[in-house]
Amino acid sequence: MSLYAPATAPYNMQSRRGRLLIVDDQPANILYIRQILAEDYDTFMAKSAEQALVFCADTPPDLILADVMMPGMNGLELCQRLKQQSTTANIPVIFVTANQTMEDETACWNAGGVDFVSKPVNPQTIRNRVRAHLTLKFQADVLRQMAFLDGLTGIANRRYFDDRLEAECRRCSRSATPVALIMVDVDFFKRYNDRYGHLAGDDCLRRVADTLKASLQRPYDLVARYGGEEFVCLLPDSTLAGAADAAGLLEQAVRSLAIEHLDSDVASMVTISLGVAACQPDRGFDTETLIKTADANLYKAKQAGRGRICVDAQTSDGRPGAHG
Repeated sequence: MSLYAPATAPYNMQSRRGRLLIVDDQPANILYIRQILAEDYDTFMAKSAEQALVFCADTPPDLILADVMMPGMNGLELCQRLKQQSTTANIPVIFVTANQTMEDETACWNAGGVDFVSKPVNPQTIRNRVRAHLTLKFQADVLRQMAFLDGLTGIANRRYFDDRLEAECRRCSRSATPVALIMVDVDFFKRYNDRYGHLAGDDCLRRVADTLKASLQRPYDLVARYGGEEFVCLLPDSTLAGAADAAGLLEQAVRSLAIEHLDSDVASMVTISLGVAACQPDRGFDTETLIKTADANLYKAKQAGRGRICVDAQTSDGRPGAHG
């Protein structure tokens, strides 16, 4: 399961409880820092840099407290590796170190750390440093979130979808689980705009977007505006059959809005066409292949008369249980 926050979930910096990862090869050091911080934050631990990389790839924390000197990969190398990945580059790293020379401090800055705390740890110092850097992190998250929202509908935009798709495919490749896409197009939307006007068209897109989002049943599923009157739904850990069932719910939910569309050849209300695809990503997987498959199935659904679902080469009329 993905632990990404939905793109449209607003951050509340007053109530959000930060997630901290403490990285140290000495359990006693981890326990001491946890005792200082656990009352205010959700704390997790890793006993090596390698464990920390795996944890961050699957469930990125808000902030990392990392020892510098560890066997194998040290804390400096860990920080450098995190900064090389787009999904972890924005996680602030505070180094906890007994080394206090000017050269050691410079090495921490050069590795990408945001701060460092000297050993033995002063509880008040580490509390203040963590609080300050989490505040900055949460503020930056809000700005990044705004950049990932579609201005008209308020759901995720294409840029956010592209990032999530890449991240979910990497995660599903590691966990050997499938990922599915549903491409959605509002039927005869140009005719809708021509008859009812662009303001009504904008309102129609907002209502469709809200309905698609509300109809996805798992909190880690994503709906995004793909462009114009086209939307895309990302369903991690979903089989083709599961995605087809979800598409049926989406199709029926939009019909249930009963938005008048007298110029549609499908029905007297707004309807959608849907193309469904799923795959099991592997190491050399190209996300474009999955997108093209879903888009090709959407095209087939439209060619077959619109207001229906296409899964691979088969189509259905959108009735529950009628998926191909």
